[in-house]
Amino acid sequence: MIDLNYRFFSILFIFLIPFFAFNQIKSNYTLKILGVVQDGGMPHLGNNKTCCENIKQDKYVTSLMLMNNENNESFLFDASPDINKQLNFMGDRIKKDLKGIFLTHAHIGHYTGLMYFGREALNSKLVNVYAMPRMKKFLEENGPWSQLVSLQNISIIELSNESKISIDSNVIVQPVEVPHRAEFSETVGYKIYGPNKTALFIPDIDKWYLWEKSIIDEIKQVDYAIIDATFYDSKEVNYRDISEIPHPFVTESMDLFDSIDIKEKNKIYFIHLNHTNPLINKDSDQYKLVISKGYNVAEEGMKLNL
Repeated sequence: MIDLNYRFFSILFIFLIPFFAFNQIKSNYTLKILGVVQDGGMPHLGNNKTCCENIKQDKYVTSLMLMNNENNESFLFDASPDINKQLNFMGDRIKKDLKGIFLTHAHIGHYTGLMYFGREALNSKLVNVYAMPRMKKFLEENGPWSQLVSLQNISIIELSNESKISIDSNVIVQPVEVPHRAEFSETVGYKIYGPNKTALFIPDIDKWYLWEKSIIDEIKQVDYAIIDATFYDSKEVNYRDISEIPHPFVTESMDLFDSIDIKEKNKIYFIHLNHTNPLINKDSDQYKLVISKGYNVAEEGMKLNL
């Protein structure tokens, strides 16, 4: 009897393999990390600290690219001031393959790359720029960004908080508003739903406890969480009043995430690093500690399959 049951389930398993394989959609979508540092870039203007002396390679400002590897179409998440270098590998394909840019907010590292779409540079035609209402108004009413609109270099598509938008038949993008300095616009992160996996991108937030959502719950719902790690700890900023430049310290985030399973920690990619952040240096004790705890530090060129 036992032998018959074994044979039955063995045969059933063989027949079910194609079923599960069929229902797992082959994904041609990749999230590529184009930059990992904070708005000021690296090297940082006016930097006279010794923290960066051992870093031999320039680092680009934080930005992601969603790529369809089948037809080469792509979308950017934030237009950094390093965009010309970040997109250089695409060459002339930019004009036809870059289908849109999702902006998080109006701080210099996140939208000023739009200048390269103007007539002095690429002179693009109606590149879709996805933005929240205040961000849209800021671009439309303030030069030189308003010129991009009037000359039809860009076409701004207004987003609504939590409302999902399909960018093709297999990918959905959802803006999620977060608390962050709102001098010129609201600030959002993005959930990016691929055929098989989902990513959360929050490069800027004031503090996790100020958000109406639970970051731990959000991490559990996604496969990748690419999140704000601007400053490692208070020592890094000389114990400055962090309310002037609010961000969650990496040490605070790790304390908050300390109780979650290792598989959840493995989802986390720290990004948007200030030029003083020791996580930039793989030889630093802080970098080694973060990795030993199961977290990841985002690197330029890193690819995450969706």
